[in-house]
Amino acid sequence: MFKKIMVANRGEIALRVLRAARELGVKVVVAHSEADSQSLPVLLADEAICIGPPPSAQSYLNIPNLLSAAIISGAEAIHPGYGFLAENPQFAEMCRDHGIVFIGPTPESMHSLGSKAGGREIAAKSNVPTVPGTGVLQSVEEALEAAEKIGYPVLLKASAGGGGRGQKVVRSSEEMKTAFAQAQVEAQNYFSDPSLILEKYIELFRHVEVQVMGDGKGHVVHVGERDCSIQRRNQKLIEEAPSRLEESLRQEILAAGVRLAKYVNYQGAGTLEFIVDPDGNFYFMEMNTRIQVEHCVSEMISGLDLVKLQIKIAAGEPFTLQQSDIELRGHAIECRINAEDYEKDFRPSIGKIETLHFPGGTGVRVDSHLYAGYSIPPNYDSLVAKLIVHGENREEAIARMRRALSETVIEGPGVKTTVPFHLKVMDNAFYKRGAIYTNFVTTRMSE
Repeated sequence: MFKKIMVANRGEIALRVLRAARELGVKVVVAHSEADSQSLPVLLADEAICIGPPPSAQSYLNIPNLLSAAIISGAEAIHPGYGFLAENPQFAEMCRDHGIVFIGPTPESMHSLGSKAGGREIAAKSNVPTVPGTGVLQSVEEALEAAEKIGYPVLLKASAGGGGRGQKVVRSSEEMKTAFAQAQVEAQNYFSDPSLILEKYIELFRHVEVQVMGDGKGHVVHVGERDCSIQRRNQKLIEEAPSRLEESLRQEILAAGVRLAKYVNYQGAGTLEFIVDPDGNFYFMEMNTRIQVEHCVSEMISGLDLVKLQIKIAAGEPFTLQQSDIELRGHAIECRINAEDYEKDFRPSIGKIETLHFPGGTGVRVDSHLYAGYSIPPNYDSLVAKLIVHGENREEAIARMRRALSETVIEGPGVKTTVPFHLKVMDNAFYKRGAIYTNFVTTRMSE
């Protein structure tokens, strides 16, 4: 096992990794920007090193600064968390070149699967169905030609991205030029890669994803699937596990996810994302070669610590977990609490936290870097907490989530969160009966 690792991230995921490492007896260095100098993971770290000013490009995306911090601190490995450089194969390669273990998949897997275009090719080779689409587009003219063949509407997607960034729905050729330019700019800003692909846009579908863990030698297990259909502008808001699929379809999707991961001898934690249409057809979208924000719901139903498993696999410890060892129990729901004003179209909301109270009780978990007196910086993602509950069944989980949300207090001058939105969802009749598609927020929240 490592003696010291560095976390190259911020917020709740930095704290999540720190806690897992501590329980393994590993010291933790937290690399942080100037804006995060008073964040909870920085205050709790064994060591903290400032890697640059607030802009991500000068700090959390600054590879030379991150590597220098790791070398100076004597860290043997780097955990990238999610976002930022978590799926950047160049970063993983440079870690390896400097004798630092990258806690995640190999650069080769990231090259082949980390981009949406590469993922589509691997899916085809491993006999996993994909949405009709293209490889990396070289120009807007190529996009127009492909869209005419596939048929509108289509979806432009950042090949290197995730989290809904760099995605644009295009419904006509007249929209393509502007949408293509906007998606390229967004892809460059968020992922330092302007590459785009194009897919047929399926209007009504459920977003189901498979959590896998692999040892890099062909042994892969799944930790069930999650339903992440409640989204806004392609960004997930609520996740739950398991999904409400027919058992035969569930087993098909789980098998497809494991098959694809085995094809590339996948190492560490990964998530395969699928579209499921109302007729029960499913299509592979992409593979996220990292831990996911929503990994917690899989942990709640399995009893596994996925971050600890990541660290152990990266340290070279034998991965002996068999599929038969994994027993999935009950139902889990996660609400992403963002610093946003739901009543004003989810407008970002920043400020100083003066009053803070998180819920507790049976089956309740909170992952958050907030504390009373903390000022939410304006420079980064608006996620400030994740509230996760577990129940014997979905009905109990919904009741428990509603209770936990009603106990949650995050207050300060000008600070608004999405807690009221989540309470509204928990009371929604469509949500309660599982009538959930990715258009839920726009079509069901006002009914």
